[in-house]
Amino acid sequence: MALEIKTPAPVAYKIEITPFLFKKSFYVSELVDCDLTYRDLTFDFDIPDYEEILRAFTRFTHQLHMNNVNFLDHSPGNTLIKRKQIGYDFYLVDLNRMKFEDMSFETRIKNFAKLTIHRSMVEIMSNEYAKCTGENEEINFDRMLQFTQELQNRYYRKDRFKKRIFFWRKQ
Repeated sequence: MALEIKTPAPVAYKIEITPFLFKKSFYVSELVDCDLTYRDLTFDFDIPDYEEILRAFTRFTHQLHMNNVNFLDHSPGNTLIKRKQIGYDFYLVDLNRMKFEDMSFETRIKNFAKLTIHRSMVEIMSNEYAKCTGENEEINFDRMLQFTQELQNRYYRKDRFKKRIFFWRKQ
């Protein structure tokens, strides 16, 4: 089954091991001449086709979900965006954390949690995802925002803990 997931073409890899343990790995791929990354959307709200890109990205994510692709590292730095004459191409990088499985509503919505901290982006994505799925937009929004906030809370709690434990290190 062709999943139609674009990704930079692999060129080479190397794995360094010791007699007992895996030590390091290196992966080289072709350079994708992209126009921007998803991360750019989280910082620059003045991109001319900003909302159109975000909606297209949400449809792309929906298509991943319909193909039973759970991209566990669905985060801002792992999606490259290339403008086409009509529409956009999305390239995924850092594919080592994927599961191919049926996804519940909760799992699909939770997959958006790492993508942004901005409520305005969650509003757009939940609206577009509701259009794709026929699910209730308000429920989509509430759950997306909840999962995003829970992830942020865990991150900052862990960060505060590290600062207490490693107080002598410069941050």
